[in-house]
Amino acid sequence: MEIEAALRDQVRRAVGDEASRGKLTKLKGDASSRSYYRIGDLPGSYVLMVMAPESAGKSEELSKGHPAHELPFVNVQRYLKKIGVRVPEILCYEERTGIMLLEDLGDLTFEKALADGRDREALYRRAVDLLAELRAKTERSQDPSCLAFTRAFDEDLYDWELHHFREWGMEAWSGRKPSGSERAELDRIFRGLSKRLAAEPRGFTHRDYQSRNLMLKGGELVLIDFQDALQGPRQYDLVSLLRDSYVELDWPLVDRMLDRYIATFERASGEKIARGPFKSFFDLLTVQRKLKDAARFEYIHRVKGNSSFLVSIPASLRYVGAALERLPDLTELRAIASRYVPALA
Repeated sequence: MEIEAALRDQVRRAVGDEASRGKLTKLKGDASSRSYYRIGDLPGSYVLMVMAPESAGKSEELSKGHPAHELPFVNVQRYLKKIGVRVPEILCYEERTGIMLLEDLGDLTFEKALADGRDREALYRRAVDLLAELRAKTERSQDPSCLAFTRAFDEDLYDWELHHFREWGMEAWSGRKPSGSERAELDRIFRGLSKRLAAEPRGFTHRDYQSRNLMLKGGELVLIDFQDALQGPRQYDLVSLLRDSYVELDWPLVDRMLDRYIATFERASGEKIARGPFKSFFDLLTVQRKLKDAARFEYIHRVKGNSSFLVSIPASLRYVGAALERLPDLTELRAIASRYVPALA
């Protein structure tokens, strides 16, 4: 096969003939346009990431900011490595072919470690500490050459994601469009919520810091899938981790982890955080992020033909419902949305 020959040729030139003759195995992908292959057998193996050259520099998520001057994965990896964050090593990248040779991190994701029966709370303590220390480091070490510092969650981006829920959640699931008055009310509510979210101070945000984007190798937590990093509020990555659509957590554990993040961040940064407002904003972001996630899973099913994420929609909506219970000022949103999405009633 032509692709196999190209993959083996890159491995040969990067790490030698012996490695290039190893067994080539296609790995299970995600919802992106990237493909992954393992060459060789663990532990002496490598991973190849294959991107279509015309889409290699494009985000799978809507982003705002300057056009990428280099592959975002390469750009953000370099920054994270420079500040001491454990990320996969890039051994070779060819822009012409869209093939990247990476360190093989193995198969143990954070999600699998949880499923294996390991101490759940201990794992989350480690992930929360890593996140708090990462945020403190990046707030001290801002770098305008890193793409994550040139793009941000602003009011328009939050609003677009909320309307993504209207289109692929409310309308797609019910088969109905909101009436003119409902649409006007939704526009007003979404814009007001977006304005509140965008007003929060911003800093380095992974954007998808969840159980499938953390790996365990050699006792270390390794961060992956960081190419969409941008500027956002401190709570955003916490929502991704603690309101993960793939691993549901009960509120007492979430609350303890929020307290741990605050304590770890305060030690790392020297800055005090008011717990009440911090947790209230966490709930507000939960509503926005998980409505978007639920709709995105439906979009991936209908547009990309990948139904594997549909099973995660109910958890996403349960998170929204729980957050809305603590946010009485969003009762109007709940009233309209629940007419089209009964799970939110």
